Amino acid sequence: MLSIRAFRAIDEPEECEKFLAGHRRVLTSIGIREITSAKSEWMTMKSVFVIIVESEDKKQVLGGARIHARNLINELPIEEATGKFDSKIYPLVESKMKNGTGEICGLWNSRQVAGMGIGSVFLTLATVAIAPTIGLNSLFALCAPYTVSMAESVGYRTVNEIGNNGTFYYPKLDLLATVMLLNDTDLLSKSEKNEREKIFKLRNNLSTRSLEHLRNNQDVFIDFNLKINNVITTEFHI
Repeated sequence: MLSIRAFRAIDEPEECEKFLAGHRRVLTSIGIREITSAKSEWMTMKSVFVIIVESEDKKQVLGGARIHARNLINELPIEEATGKFDSKIYPLVESKMKNGTGEICGLWNSRQVAGMGIGSVFLTLATVAIAPTIGLNSLFALCAPYTVSMAESVGYRTVNEIGNNGTFYYPKLDLLATVMLLNDTDLLSKSEKNEREKIFKLRNNLSTRSLEHLRNNQDVFIDFNLKINNVITTEFHI
């Protein structure tokens, strides 16, 4: 059994440390040492929410992702990462701030759950499911090539106006990243039917246990605990 749980970063500093250590290990293993989403400043930001995959005994963090909500103080990681290449990212993000916007970033999974779809599938579904519950009507993402199709299945679309038809070489010259935007987290009008149904099922029951069939043909129970307390849904409407 696995657990996928959400919380505001400032509420659980120890779990954030585990998240950061695991994320950095994964990046180091593929030769990446400097990346905006792997910095540690986010752990003290009230505008950051964390989703972690935990082992059954709750002692190991096996993967995770973060939602950065845009406020008047903290830029999104995607702005910091791409703004120096194409300044059009700034007015685009600003245009979304009125109704609450944010970014999914720092998505990773450990070797123990590699190949199961835990990171690319279940964390993606979980982050999109909870976005409206924290007042975010749109979500940005900077996707590696192997995550673009999953992002598209839940409603993201490539922002062709940014960079080279939406792409940059980031964080290294041999790695391609795609700027993507999900415009309506509440309706998911561009998502595939099956993925939309899964997201709404999670959104309507943020604390649930379900038997899931993984990519490696294993069946495993996943406990979803995605309710975040003390969130005002207009908190990030600017």
